[in-house]
Amino acid sequence: MVALLLVAAPTYLAIGETSDAVVAFVALGPIAAVGWLLESRAERTLDRLRKLTAPTATVWRDGVAWTIPAEELVVGDVIDLEEGDVVPADAEVLALTQLMVDESSLTGESLPVSKTERSSVYAGTTVLSGRATVRVTATGSVTRYGAIGALVAAARPPSTPLQRALASLVRALAGLAAAFCIAVIAAELLHGHGWGDAVIAGVSLAIAAIPEEFSMVYTLYLALGAWRLAQQRALIRRLPSVETLGSTTVICTDKTGTLTEGRLALAGLWTPVSGVRRDGGALDPAERCLLEAAVLASEPRPFDPLDRAIVDYARRHGIDVDGLHDGTLVADWPFDPEVKFLTHVWQHDGRHRAASKGAIEGLLARSRASEQERDAAWAANEAFAAEGRRVIAVASACVAGPAGDRSIDEEGIGLVGLIAFSDPIRPGVSEALAACRSGGVRVIMVTGDHPATAHAVAEGLELPHEGVEGDLIATGDDLDRAEGDELKQLVAEINIFARIRPDQKHALVGALRARGEVVAMTGDGINDAPALREADIGVAMGQRGTEVAREAATLVLMDDNFATIVGAVRDGRRIFDNLVRAFAYLIAFHPPLLLGALVVPLVDRPLLLLPVHLVLLELLLHPTVSLVFQADPPDANVMQRAPRPVSDALRLRALWRPYAVGVTLALGVVTAYLVALHAGWAVGQARALGFAIVLASQPFLLLGMRSPDRPWWRSGGPATRTLLAVLTALVMATALVVELGPLARLLQLEPFPATAWLLVAAIAAVTTSWSEPLKRDGGTPASPRHLR
Repeated sequence: MVALLLVAAPTYLAIGETSDAVVAFVALGPIAAVGWLLESRAERTLDRLRKLTAPTATVWRDGVAWTIPAEELVVGDVIDLEEGDVVPADAEVLALTQLMVDESSLTGESLPVSKTERSSVYAGTTVLSGRATVRVTATGSVTRYGAIGALVAAARPPSTPLQRALASLVRALAGLAAAFCIAVIAAELLHGHGWGDAVIAGVSLAIAAIPEEFSMVYTLYLALGAWRLAQQRALIRRLPSVETLGSTTVICTDKTGTLTEGRLALAGLWTPVSGVRRDGGALDPAERCLLEAAVLASEPRPFDPLDRAIVDYARRHGIDVDGLHDGTLVADWPFDPEVKFLTHVWQHDGRHRAASKGAIEGLLARSRASEQERDAAWAANEAFAAEGRRVIAVASACVAGPAGDRSIDEEGIGLVGLIAFSDPIRPGVSEALAACRSGGVRVIMVTGDHPATAHAVAEGLELPHEGVEGDLIATGDDLDRAEGDELKQLVAEINIFARIRPDQKHALVGALRARGEVVAMTGDGINDAPALREADIGVAMGQRGTEVAREAATLVLMDDNFATIVGAVRDGRRIFDNLVRAFAYLIAFHPPLLLGALVVPLVDRPLLLLPVHLVLLELLLHPTVSLVFQADPPDANVMQRAPRPVSDALRLRALWRPYAVGVTLALGVVTAYLVALHAGWAVGQARALGFAIVLASQPFLLLGMRSPDRPWWRSGGPATRTLLAVLTALVMATALVVELGPLARLLQLEPFPATAWLLVAAIAAVTTSWSEPLKRDGGTPASPRHLR
């Protein structure tokens, strides 16, 4: 727009139209200001989002631990690293405990690397296990990772379906505008007009036809939509994913901490000696032994909710937690997905004790429990699981000392007992699941817990779980065994997957996507990253998730709440709906300007709209589409209809109405202008009539495009303050540009007979509202396929 005005202004000077040249130059100011304001608004929003997603580091300064953005690290800083952290800078190891690092992002080597004191860790790598204190030796672009990043900085992610559809639409309209410009300039010259008039006609058509607003609207809506989602505790890390949210057909969700509160409370104990205990009385010796072993198998500074529940319960029942952790942790064998438990080896007064906790099947396979103890343990586990409890087994043994070999350190461990935990359902989750059912979004529970525990939670949530041949739940083993059609049937019907490993999440996502589903997958661990990358919407936990999971995710839940995912899906649908309606308004807005700038010169009549008129229309258009549509609340039925297919990027088939309305309005405007000239009206009066019709039509276009499914006069949609303000401004502008003398003269308009205002209102209303009675209530009901 600015470039076209820079062509128009000197052209006016060249042909002696000084006042028009001044107007064109003056118009540059507001046009540039509006563009700058809208772009800066989007940039400020994106900058706030970037700050929210910036990685952080725990750094020691002046003896105090601070959490700061990683970009603020400097050489010499001392930082702490823990399991799940992404190393923020190149650094030298000062102290460590069983530190294992995944350096595949740098070297391509898949095996983890064990670190020692004085060895180096590198930015961008991942701490798989253990912890360390390190000193920063390089930051930013001078790290190894930074050097690689510099090479790929210019790489761009693939465009989304909507981006591709929008680019195709803009290219088509721009090509059409270029062809029309050439035709208009040629027609002006053939009619005997000079080059100056021909250029002005061509510039007028270019201003009218070039659809520069589409990209602005797209970027602005996604940026503001992402910021609104962040305010609702859902942080979008990749802006185009805002549009994908509205297409989600399946949500694969963890149980603990997402459907439930993740606020574990110890709800029961079982030991081979004492049996099951659920009350809060004094502990007997066997139960004290169980809790002591569980404390030793927990972190000294617990972050995990399960560890916190164990430590809190032990303290309340007189266990000396601090005394147990005052020993030396000489070996820290992390949780292994294969054996499904972890082991800590502690030294107290020269004696060594191994303490393990994890899944009962893993510990029983390794422990030296008797057959009778095994049967009793399984029976107690089933009883706890049937109540919806999460159950872990605890084992312990005295060992000779750290052998540096996990199998030796764990040799001879014996089952001490079981611990059961309760985890309340999160508030709002049941309502969110109901919204998913009505909106055609299928919910699949994916958990590492016992099938009976998963079943009990699903029953409490009324999560549909009818399955293949009556099976309610599938396990990770079922997923491993299924192939071909059996796998397709399994993922099509089963909604509860228990005892699932992280690598099986990846396979589950792949199988669902192969069926054409748009999948959102939650995860919080390091090993969840592949599944989060594979999913259309990877959802990481912001509170309990690892840095690796957050880096791999598209969406970060800052409250770890399933209801927030559903809220994001709802808002994704709202954003896309509003974006399409804004595009519809833009499509209907352009034909009167385009055909007016094309047809009138071809029939050798004076230009209907001059560049200054088009500039004024643009100044009214930009605030309208940027303020009104993007702020509209969701439709009442937004979660009562099936998800939008991803391939239906712009709903081009549904946009026939704005095209048709725009063409009808164009015919009305051009006809009224030409008839007025034929009737002997002055050019200024005829031009004022056509311009007034264009302005008067905008409120009808705005109301009609906001209501796609029913006539605007009974749409029932909320009349927001922004909408009322814009409608008032449009009505006032329509009257002022014609009747206010100085403004009318500046725009080369002349007042027309007062009775013609009825004609203006009639043409504006009829040409824009003729299709309203043809509207039908939209919103495809959710498919039964998605309600399983």
